[in-house]
Amino acid sequence: MNTLRTQLFNSKLESFKEVNVNDMNVQNLGRVVTEQKGAYMVMTKTGVNLCKITGKIRFETVTREDLPAIGDWVLINDEGSTIEKVLPRASKFSRKKAGLEADEQIIATNIDTVFILSSLNDELNIGRIERYLLLCWESGANPVVVLTKADIYKNAAEKRKEVEDKLYGVKVLTISSITKEGIEELSPYFGMGKTIALVGSSGVGKSTLTNLLLDDDVQKTNEIRDGDDKGKHTTTHRELFLLKNGTSIIDTPGMREIQMWQGQEGLSTQFSDIEELAHSCRFKDCSHNEEPGCRVKETILSGELDPNRFSQYQKLQREIAYMERRGNKRLESLERKKWKNIGKQRKLK
Repeated sequence: MNTLRTQLFNSKLESFKEVNVNDMNVQNLGRVVTEQKGAYMVMTKTGVNLCKITGKIRFETVTREDLPAIGDWVLINDEGSTIEKVLPRASKFSRKKAGLEADEQIIATNIDTVFILSSLNDELNIGRIERYLLLCWESGANPVVVLTKADIYKNAAEKRKEVEDKLYGVKVLTISSITKEGIEELSPYFGMGKTIALVGSSGVGKSTLTNLLLDDDVQKTNEIRDGDDKGKHTTTHRELFLLKNGTSIIDTPGMREIQMWQGQEGLSTQFSDIEELAHSCRFKDCSHNEEPGCRVKETILSGELDPNRFSQYQKLQREIAYMERRGNKRLESLERKKWKNIGKQRKLK
């Protein structure tokens, strides 16, 4: 394993030098694998260390985005006990934190692919998958929808085709972690230095898949309830694991709420067909209700566009706009507090 980490860290060191992060060497390079009550487990070239952050990072933090997250590459001190710098992120998968406040929850960073897992059953929710897709497109990672439990549910091929038709070009796979059916289709997404995050509801098979890929029972598992995608939270925290082929897997707890944090770019990607239609409307500010020359309305009436898909697009559009307004107000408030604290520190000096 040390040889594997050495190979991985040496390759990552070169990639960071390409973006002018030169004040480091491989001995000080680490990757956050999990967080525990404000402390961080950091994978290094030689092992895994428990680290805290510097007072400077804590003082300069304005939002959650400023703190380390699972998947972050970081610089640590020579003793291997303190995170001194979070290196530039290639991607960031996040959602609105559960609750009323407009806070961001970062699920994982520096991921190449997100496996969106959903169980193959009668309650498979396309709208829920679309929410995950929006977060994924916004993150900068590539989404793959993985339909699990193919060994239990009948008509897996038909269900896969149905989901593919509704998601317009998104890659959809069916697997069974028990019989290993379809697992070989996941192989193109693996490789030295690649990172994959597993997301989805509780009980859909994220931890079972993680155990299969690691060839070890590192994560507790529990069966899904019959008839829906709801299960017990067997995974209670996010954690990064390193496979023998150099791929990193980030297992995550089931998400009960998938609220948008940001998503306008993701919306345009996932619903590009609707936005292209909207550009053909007679009026640029068309609301797609009663205006004459509305291309979207014409397409719905002709049966070319599913009205439920359009309704989902409008719902997500409103939600994203609302969260952007709340997020901007909160950011302004946090910035004011930051500069107020800086002013107090200067007076004390």
